[in-house]
Amino acid sequence: MGFFDRLGNIWKGFLSLWVSNIETRNPEAVYESAIDERVKKHKELKKAVSGIVYLRNKLSKELEDKEKQLREVMQQLPVALEEGEDEVALVLITKKDELTGEIEDLSVELSKVSDQAEEAKRGLISFQGEIEKLKREKEKMIAKKANAEARISIQESLDGLSTDADIKQLDNVRQHIDKLQAEADIGSEIQGDSLDAKLAKIKEKAANASAKSQLEQMKKQMAARKSAAVEGAVKKTM
Repeated sequence: MGFFDRLGNIWKGFLSLWVSNIETRNPEAVYESAIDERVKKHKELKKAVSGIVYLRNKLSKELEDKEKQLREVMQQLPVALEEGEDEVALVLITKKDELTGEIEDLSVELSKVSDQAEEAKRGLISFQGEIEKLKREKEKMIAKKANAEARISIQESLDGLSTDADIKQLDNVRQHIDKLQAEADIGSEIQGDSLDAKLAKIKEKAANASAKSQLEQMKKQMAARKSAAVEGAVKKTM
């Protein structure tokens, strides 16, 4: 190892000791820096999660529109058949098949995106919990440090040293406590979003069930009309 390499290592050692000394003397700044960094990452993660939620809502709206179109086609199809409009009926049947395929694809994609959204939101809530945990740790450690410093200062006063340091340490403890009490809690928006997502799923399932029920009823009605028509034709021939 050359002279300059050894000199560089010595400088790095001094720099490391200097930084470590600063961190030891000001642990509150270290905690605040760590918390600020996590809050920043939390905002970035929240923005990413909002993108997934937006996509989920967009797919849900598209699926709702396609299902509405399918219901309209299924209402028009019996009319075309009864009127003898075969060409119109063929167009409606083709449209029905297209919409059915699109609905199936959207349903699959929506299910995947919804799962991703829920997983991402759980991760966001967990990360938020880690921030709160670090804040509580900061409060505990800073209070522990302040208490130790106050005890040392009192001991020094009892040993006949100047009481100025004691008063200064007590003032610092008061300032730290006041500052900690002024911190605001993070809101419960994620929980609200989660409840909205569950409500949206319930509405979606209810809409699907209603559409299926209407479809089955229309089929039964058409079958009944055809059966009545056949019976009428048989009676006429008799």
